[in-house]
Amino acid sequence: MSFDSNSLVASMIVSSVGFVLFTYGRKQRRVPHAAVGLIMLVYPYVVTNVPWMLGIGGVLVALLWAATYLGV
Repeated sequence: MSFDSNSLVASMIVSSVGFVLFTYGRKQRRVPHAAVGLIMLVYPYVVTNVPWMLGIGGVLVALLWAATYLGV
């Protein structure tokens, strides 16, 4: 994990969104939300490049939206 200030702020934002999604998914028993939330909590430890981190987060949220829209 990089200790660059931009990387730390980006990982905190992504992990915060992941925490909210995971908590919501657990309380509402929504597996896609809990799964995406858990992934978003973990992957900032591996990806240290800020554009990649935000890009992967955006793709995960878009996939979650598509899954919710399709009724999964």
